Amino acid sequence: MSYIHTTRPASLTFYAGPEALKHIQHYGLRAEDIDLIPGAAGGPKGIGIQGLDHAIFHDFLARAPKRRTLIGASIGSWRFASILAHGALEGTQRLADAYIHLSFQPKMNYQDVSDVCQTMLNGLIQGHEQRVVEHPDYHFAILSAKTKHLFQSDRKWALLTALAGVVSVNSIHRKHLNLMMQRVISQPYRHSQLDFNDGLETIYQTLDSNNLTAWLMASASIPAAMAGVKDIPSAPQGVYRDGGLVDYHLDMPFKTDGLVLYPHFTHHVTPGWFDKLLPHRKTKSFYQHRTLLIAPSNDYLASLPLGRLPDRKDFSLKGLTDKERIRLWTQSVAESQRLRDEFLTRIERQDLEAYIRPIQGLQIHKP
Repeated sequence: MSYIHTTRPASLTFYAGPEALKHIQHYGLRAEDIDLIPGAAGGPKGIGIQGLDHAIFHDFLARAPKRRTLIGASIGSWRFASILAHGALEGTQRLADAYIHLSFQPKMNYQDVSDVCQTMLNGLIQGHEQRVVEHPDYHFAILSAKTKHLFQSDRKWALLTALAGVVSVNSIHRKHLNLMMQRVISQPYRHSQLDFNDGLETIYQTLDSNNLTAWLMASASIPAAMAGVKDIPSAPQGVYRDGGLVDYHLDMPFKTDGLVLYPHFTHHVTPGWFDKLLPHRKTKSFYQHRTLLIAPSNDYLASLPLGRLPDRKDFSLKGLTDKERIRLWTQSVAESQRLRDEFLTRIERQDLEAYIRPIQGLQIHKP
């Protein structure tokens, strides 16, 4: 199969942990070696890599069908849910169209914003819940956060106080997030299960067709933008929020004998959302030993209409009308087919080793 080759600068960058690099040096990158795919939080950046999702799910993994794990936070979980519901081509396009055409009115409260997003989510998966949860090829896990104390409140003063507390305790050590929230992993209780032991309190919940929508809403419910999610079927009482608060880029100790293939928005792996404020906090080396991370290059980003991927701040960016945002986001999504072409070219030529760099911030040492 042939793909379009141009003289443009590279659109993709590739970063690997040491075990992943050894594997690729010896075998190349083969679909049968991929066991797990993470999906990071990041809002509309997720639709900005639509072409890469096409290449991975529609063209690459389909060459060697087998049982694989998908684990996502926020937009990462929505990307995967839409793909599982409709297939890679239709699923990614549905998500992009829905996100691009979202509209928020001035002075909406948290619940108003949640209602708009709920309508979007219903359009993506309603009627397909059982297929998502019981997909024959994928074990689907959703990350969210169960909040504690003041962090359960959507009253502005309480929520802002809680967020200040989270920033404070997280700056001391990531494990202190346990004071304010718990990681939640919702997954079907069949086949292989994900479990982690990384010092963060983690609770496990059953994912089924009756609570799938609620867990997806929880995973994307950004505090101070959306209302927390309550009364999730079959779950403990409490308020659940965005999975990216704890696991922004999913810096987690994945257990696999194969490879972790990570289509990402950036070459950075930032553990939690609040670690964006702490540039010294990097990924742990032994978490990423078997990871191949693929992200848009700086040259590719600079070529986009906004000079970057779509961003949540574009909804309120001064001088950017909704009509203009829709036009620019639509163009950015269309441009992402360049990411597809380049990934498939690297697979066709099996020359990936020449393009791989170490994952940024990775220190090579044993746990």
